[in-house]
Amino acid sequence: MEPHELIFAVTNAGVAARCLQVVAELGVADHIDDHPVPAKELAKRCEVDPDGLNRVLRLLAAHGVFSAADGGYQHSTASRLLRSDNPMSMRAFPQMMGLPVMLRSFDDLAHSVRAGRPSIELSDPDGLWGYLRGAPRERAIFGQAMTAKAAGETAGVLAAYDFSSSRRIVDVGGGRGHLLHAILEATPRARGILVDLPGVVEAGGPAHPRLVRQAGDFFVDPLPAADTYLVMDVIHDWADAEAVAILTAIRRAAMDDARVLLIEGILPENLDPGSLTIDVIMLAVTGGRERTDAELGRLLDAAGLRLARVIDTPGRLRIAEARRVDAVTPSALRS
Repeated sequence: MEPHELIFAVTNAGVAARCLQVVAELGVADHIDDHPVPAKELAKRCEVDPDGLNRVLRLLAAHGVFSAADGGYQHSTASRLLRSDNPMSMRAFPQMMGLPVMLRSFDDLAHSVRAGRPSIELSDPDGLWGYLRGAPRERAIFGQAMTAKAAGETAGVLAAYDFSSSRRIVDVGGGRGHLLHAILEATPRARGILVDLPGVVEAGGPAHPRLVRQAGDFFVDPLPAADTYLVMDVIHDWADAEAVAILTAIRRAAMDDARVLLIEGILPENLDPGSLTIDVIMLAVTGGRERTDAELGRLLDAAGLRLARVIDTPGRLRIAEARRVDAVTPSALRS
């Protein structure tokens, strides 16, 4: 690609993303089954302008989301994930990124660059979590988006890490509990406790006879004792001081031989646009960041934990396994 074409492409990259957000919000994918549907008919079902919808779908089809056929649109493999009834539905994720609170944050991104502070504070002083507490619909979309993301990444975590020796697993900030549920299914002798805020716990999730849901705030309430802690896409939401506070709470509760598994997009040596995009989202929206294994290691050290190893998964996520400082041996560090 020529340099001027690259600048043009990156400048306009957000247009397709916004189209995807609008189509997800309208539920267009729910009106397409196995056969092409004319844009005019889709527009009628969604109560929108036919020409406007057609032009948006035409762009998405050029990116592989939907497929143009017989004067209408049919599903591609990707667009099927936008159907609400798909067990692996990702509809809520573009919906979440299209919420006004998110769009305002990126409108004000220059504030983050100038001040090193999340730009969301200009429009929502209580931050994302405070905003969601007072916005039930947006909170539900956010929860569904996190569930969709976790569902797509669970298989990779199970393939990469051996949980067979775990007996008591605590999922810290585990949302609806899809990861913990899957681990318990694969680990018959383990029991699990999911800890999250009361509103999240009350929303429920997949039931399991060996899974208990416990309402709590990891900044305030003591965590249960366990030999394995799951911390999936939590630490990257927070600045260093808050991240150390979370890890310290885990260290305080952990059994002597406990493993603490930080499961998130730990930055690899060869940086990729996907990981760096999430890093900028953290900059603007939560004040957190994506970190390298060395940066995570420093946070763990400050909390009385020690990074033992980093494990790749088949997908975006990596697993940083940490142990209590007094439980780490030289052989563990070399594994």
